[in-house]
Amino acid sequence: MPDTIDYGNLMHRAMRGLIQEVLARVAKTGLPGSHHFFVTFDTMHPDVEIADWLSDRYPGEMTVVIQHWFANLDVTDEGFTITLNFGDNPETLYIPYDAIKTFVDPSVEFGLRFETQDDHTADVAEAPMHEMAEPDDGKPAARKEAEVVSLDKFRK
Repeated sequence: MPDTIDYGNLMHRAMRGLIQEVLARVAKTGLPGSHHFFVTFDTMHPDVEIADWLSDRYPGEMTVVIQHWFANLDVTDEGFTITLNFGDNPETLYIPYDAIKTFVDPSVEFGLRFETQDDHTADVAEAPMHEMAEPDDGKPAARKEAEVVSLDKFRK
């Protein structure tokens, strides 16, 4: 049994669970009000499933927008499948929660950023997200920097 509580990994799992719960609600009832999401994920994660042309175009990470047009949102314990429109070309993506780097809902200035460290543990930072770009659904989002507080600041 370890001599310390691994708060970083506990937060990691809790925040991925939050994303799962939010997406499950959206799959059931749709996006309420002006809510929309920017999801940045690692396109090289072994369980990500995207079209070859998308992985060629975005070989490290990609940000998609879940807003006006999306279909077939299916949420599981491991990740979610969604169909998004890329320039009038619908594409189905599978994104495991472990591949997500950021999850942002700019309508309420909420955002999560997952930072992977060299020892393969992850830290989660919650950050207010201001002045987000409003791209078309499914297209990579440009965003301005936000202040992020790392959990390392609170570790002994």
